[in-house]
Amino acid sequence: MPELEEAFVRPSALIEAARRITVKVGSSLLVEPGGNGIRSEWLSELGSDVAELRSAGKQVALVSSGAVALGRQHLSLKRSPKLALKQAAAAAGQPLLMQAWDKALAQFGIPTAQLLLTLDDTESRRRWLNARATMEVLLGNGAIPVVNETDTVATEELRYGDNDRLSARVAQMIQADLLILLSDVDGVYTGDPARDPSAEHVPHISVITGEVEAWAGGASGAGPGSGGMRTKIAAARIAQSFGCATVIASGRGEHPLRALVDGGRATVIDAKGSPARAYKQWIAGSLVPAGSVSVDAGAMAALSAGRSLLPAGVKAVEGTFERGVCLRVLGPEGQEVARGITAYTSSETQAILGRPSSEFEAHLGYSGPDELIHRDDLVLM
Repeated sequence: MPELEEAFVRPSALIEAARRITVKVGSSLLVEPGGNGIRSEWLSELGSDVAELRSAGKQVALVSSGAVALGRQHLSLKRSPKLALKQAAAAAGQPLLMQAWDKALAQFGIPTAQLLLTLDDTESRRRWLNARATMEVLLGNGAIPVVNETDTVATEELRYGDNDRLSARVAQMIQADLLILLSDVDGVYTGDPARDPSAEHVPHISVITGEVEAWAGGASGAGPGSGGMRTKIAAARIAQSFGCATVIASGRGEHPLRALVDGGRATVIDAKGSPARAYKQWIAGSLVPAGSVSVDAGAMAALSAGRSLLPAGVKAVEGTFERGVCLRVLGPEGQEVARGITAYTSSETQAILGRPSSEFEAHLGYSGPDELIHRDDLVLM
């Protein structure tokens, strides 16, 4: 085992510092393995923990497994690798899962909203933006998104197959500062502690190396879940790439999030940079612009002050593009001053350039965003 740094940012400090947190909850925590449905008392305690985070000013998104396991119990289906049987179980179990979350959070005055995503939704740029916009509205209005994979219709090649990696993509969508993976293990070990009594708990991982990946075994047991430490490490790698720290912790005990705040044992996997910085680096350096817009001096001043680009400040549009692609922003002298992700297509932009937002509906037939490129999706060059 490599030497670990003695000082590292503990889970409690990460939670305190985070503005947005994504929490993934595994099936083995939510569902009684003996066929008795949801662990209602435990879920109520977790709801209390989420309410405490919200009272501290945090925004929380939940990624929840459990639909397939609940559906199997509800339909008396045996565990099977056949996709059609999993999809049938998911169809029966998803309403039960949402009812349980709604009950657990409603007692604290927290509304919930269901989002069902596929792998394609997080890989397709346009769908990714649509999903992100939906979650931004929900979080901004005090609701908690409860996300699961769309198991009922996803084909095998378009499935994540586990919610660990999906949770990392959700964290990326909302630019979360922290991803918490709750499971039936309290972190990463140098081996399987159930089989190897010499396996050591690893409290801190700064870089995910081949050795770290070798520590990860298979699925976490014969219970209702399908994930394992390997998928958690894969999720942490995704999160690390866009500047989000990961905490892998046990959710078995009472009030699992409060336990982390109180110093409970877990594994912290460091972030690289910050989510916002990584996202803007991606816009500036990885995306090929599909077109450009030219702006006036007033818009230039607004961008320099950290504001969004409004159509009122746009003088011309070049190229044919769809919503959700990268555009070059050109100043009055034709120089590139910024790049960003557009909220409108080229034809829509032509229809509203130079106009205030109060006139958008008359020219588009619907009332869209006030910004052509929101400041969160824009980077100065």
